[in-house]
Amino acid sequence: MLLFKKKFLPAIRSGEKTQTIRLWKHRRMRTGQRSYIPGAGYIDVLAVDEIALAELTDDDARPDGFTSAAELQAELAALYTDELAAGYRAYCVRFQLTSQRPLNTQA
Repeated sequence: MLLFKKKFLPAIRSGEKTQTIRLWKHRRMRTGQRSYIPGAGYIDVLAVDEIALAELTDDDARPDGFTSAAELQAELAALYTDELAAGYRAYCVRFQLTSQRPLNTQA
């Protein structure tokens, strides 16, 4: 499961936000995995790549819902203060929304 602030959910549901950057000790997701975003729906994980935050460009920031790399980096610094200080790795998770409601598992 991937959790997001409520302000990002409309962009995820519309398909505007198609990636997220997370700071983890170790990779927590893998390409091809299916996951769930509460308030948005199910996603297919298209790629999980380790990245260098200092090398982010404006083009990298747009699929994440930001207009510039500086804006994205400021948000990450605010969200991940402890993780950045502890040397966690940054991962870019690219995803595609596949369903906006839970699948009916009853036959």
